[in-house]
Amino acid sequence: MQLTDLLNEDHILIPLKCKTRDECIRTLIESIHKDGLIDDIEKAYLAILEREKLMTTGVGNGIAIPHCKHNSCPNFAVAFGIHPKGVDFEAIDKKKVHLIFLLVGPENNPSLHIKLLSRISRLMSNEELREQLLECKSPREALELLKEEEGYYFELE
Repeated sequence: MQLTDLLNEDHILIPLKCKTRDECIRTLIESIHKDGLIDDIEKAYLAILEREKLMTTGVGNGIAIPHCKHNSCPNFAVAFGIHPKGVDFEAIDKKKVHLIFLLVGPENNPSLHIKLLSRISRLMSNEELREQLLECKSPREALELLKEEEGYYFELE
């Protein structure tokens, strides 16, 4: 399995239109919920906000990876948004976030959850890829870039 096996064009929002961290999280989680990948959107949303209270998921370099493991998320799902102006995620480097990956999954597979988070982090460590994503005009274009870059990595399972 690859990260991009879980991500489809319907879950990529360009531009991501929101003003706050919480609005961005809600918008991204709603894109996954529309496909029935989350049993209870409110519980999943609150689980992600609880995770944010522990430590910001604004990891620096304009990236945030809000995530949760929760029983309202029986399947792993990923959404991705590009916010042109940036949004305050209280990132560790104090800069606005432009690239937001949202990851949800079940509590009973923490190993895959960690592998998916690691894959997102590894992909986003590529400055050239980050810059190319910021230039994307369509979900298809972003997905193709991510697939191409992820093709250089091993399968997760």
